[in-house]
Amino acid sequence: MPRPNVLVLRAPGTNCDKETAWAFERAGARVTPLHVNRLLEAPERLADYQILCVPGGFSFGDDLAAGRILACRFRHHLAEPMRRFIDADRLVLGICNGFQVLIQAGILVEQDEQGVPEATLTVNDSGRFEDRWVRLGVQPARCPMLDGIDAMELPVAHAEGRFVPRDQAALDRLQSEGRLLLRYRARRAPPAESTAAKAPDTGPADRREPVPYPDNPNGSTADVAGICDRTGRVLGLMPHPERHIEPTQHPRWTRGEAATVGDGLAVFHNAVAYFA
Repeated sequence: MPRPNVLVLRAPGTNCDKETAWAFERAGARVTPLHVNRLLEAPERLADYQILCVPGGFSFGDDLAAGRILACRFRHHLAEPMRRFIDADRLVLGICNGFQVLIQAGILVEQDEQGVPEATLTVNDSGRFEDRWVRLGVQPARCPMLDGIDAMELPVAHAEGRFVPRDQAALDRLQSEGRLLLRYRARRAPPAESTAAKAPDTGPADRREPVPYPDNPNGSTADVAGICDRTGRVLGLMPHPERHIEPTQHPRWTRGEAATVGDGLAVFHNAVAYFA
């Protein structure tokens, strides 16, 4: 199988780049870690890669808001190269802080005439940093990186992960376009046995039994944990798939409750397989 080239972009404060690079390598890709300044110097370098990943962490210290400064770099200096990259049938993955960056850069969601985005990510309802494992229901239809995945169990670690749509119309539009791909699920049953995890996410997005805290760790509207763009090839999610690659990373692996392969590895395998 061909080995796609993956660019893992880092900035000051990024701290998940090595784990993410290792996950892609484990899935069979060639990986280049690159500081954002090097890409700003030569944006044409994007053409050398099939996959771009913006990993988690605290880019530029999240000094203004989570991901905002790096998002400004994308919006003002990389907008056209990114458009060409996505139009060329490439994949983009944003994890946690990377999801925040893609949202604020206007890559995952669009803006109205007043410049208000369809949705944003803001401070957790709990008012504090949330570091815990969550269950996820997956609707993979639009996104090749989620192909064949029905449910996952992954860790979250963020203070600004609450998904908030601009209004109900924006939420229903994202839902009708099949872009609300990942939802937090209650921990009352394992993902494979959970009715909620198997239920199709159809119809208006507000007709759902809300998942309570801490299973929805940030209070996201409609329990949204991840979305894609209209092409399905740009995916952003708050949970960390790169932190559940090996079964020993699961908190209950010594009790025999972890699978033989970490749930997150399938995301990276799918991204690599897209270019087979």
